[in-house]
Amino acid sequence: MLPSFTPALCLWTVLFWAAVPLSAQSAPAAPPAELTKDAAKIYAQFCVSCHGENLDGGLGGSLVDDIWKHGDGSDEHLTRIITGGIASLGMPAFGEVLDASRVRGQVVFIREKAARAREAGTSYAKPLDPGAVVKSEAASFRVEPLATGLGVPWSVAFLPGDAGLLIAERSGALRVWRAGALVPEPVEGTPKVWAKGQGGLLVVQAHPDFAQVGNGWIYLAFSDPSEEGSAMTAIVRGRIRDGRWVDEQDIYRAPRALYRKGGVHFGTRLVFDQGYLFFGIGERGAQEQAQDLTRPNGKIHRIFDDGRVPADNPFASVPGALPTIWSYGHRNPQGLVARPGTTGEGLEIWENEHGPRGGDELNRIKRGANFGWPLITYGMNYNGTPVSADTARDGLEQPVLHWTPSIAVCGLDFYTGGRFPGWQGNLLVGSLKQQELRRLVLDDGKVKSQEVLFRGIGRVRSVQTGPDGLVYVCLEDPGRVVRLVPAP
Repeated sequence: MLPSFTPALCLWTVLFWAAVPLSAQSAPAAPPAELTKDAAKIYAQFCVSCHGENLDGGLGGSLVDDIWKHGDGSDEHLTRIITGGIASLGMPAFGEVLDASRVRGQVVFIREKAARAREAGTSYAKPLDPGAVVKSEAASFRVEPLATGLGVPWSVAFLPGDAGLLIAERSGALRVWRAGALVPEPVEGTPKVWAKGQGGLLVVQAHPDFAQVGNGWIYLAFSDPSEEGSAMTAIVRGRIRDGRWVDEQDIYRAPRALYRKGGVHFGTRLVFDQGYLFFGIGERGAQEQAQDLTRPNGKIHRIFDDGRVPADNPFASVPGALPTIWSYGHRNPQGLVARPGTTGEGLEIWENEHGPRGGDELNRIKRGANFGWPLITYGMNYNGTPVSADTARDGLEQPVLHWTPSIAVCGLDFYTGGRFPGWQGNLLVGSLKQQELRRLVLDDGKVKSQEVLFRGIGRVRSVQTGPDGLVYVCLEDPGRVVRLVPAP
């Protein structure tokens, strides 16, 4: 592979081609049947002697310095060079040695190494000290602790007036923060949750009309356990009265026969709009079921906010399909939010989801659309082997943006407050793996730029704009809720 190659030929290339008759020099030999699919091992076998163990160059050029002498450094460019070679420089074409899925694995491997190289020379704000001010591109802020001593907080809900803040902990505990302090005891009587792996109490959210007489509904999304040891994402609503969870109603539960064992990929977030409720469910580790319309996992769903199913949902009249499905082909939705100012027929729902190793996605959700997992992906399996050779196919949606390597996206919100005018309309994206909060600037439906606001103060599980215009962030390790406050 030679995207940033110098005129000096790699030694192994010179020796290889000098020993091969001209009639046989059109491409390397076909791969043996036992050729590994592990991207790192393929690189070590075919590329390390030219480009170095760390991809930073040797006889061949660096693959991690973002300097490309023979193209623009895009995924398409790297794929083309690896597959077809550069004949004028003597680089062989690997298209007959490596199939398309293995070539894709090499592109992801290069992206991972390049990102690590960039990060090694970049410093990020880590505002742990009280009063520390972060000067971002469009605003200055400090991080103010709000609630500490929590287990693993996964979301918050804002209540009107002096009613305070609700905090959902992974364990299933629903906590109340009021008058500047955390109420010692959790709300009693909340549903039992599957608090294993990636499961737990996922979301707490108040109904948009919570303050109206007769409403007061609070929604909980959680990993619902079955008696057989399986689980699936479920949604209920209820009210809190005198510290107890009361008036519970089921809003969404899949048939028990469709629950799955294992503790991964539950999703989810909630979006309300004009009496409808949108939510996501991860594919629960069964990637092929994301394409199966008879299964709830790997989908975005739409129901009425009382649990009824709209008759005009895109698959409501398809025999065998689950009528709640709005879109499909999702791996593990971790953020779901409506764009401010859009509603009804013009509603824009944006979603982010975990890819595998690479290929985290930012999507704009469309009615009835197939978002491709696992038929297309910009990532690969965690063991370095391919998921698919394809990043695009006809009829499958492309992400607005993908993060390769993965940052483990979690949480998503449009900033709509007045305290940070320079962030107005920007997307705020959390990251588990990188422990960071990012600000994305959109232009005509595309991501124009990204900024890392901070990194390294805890895994970011959710980010939400509060009614006071401040930004509230749930952090793990240790569990706490903080908020971003403007600073001079």
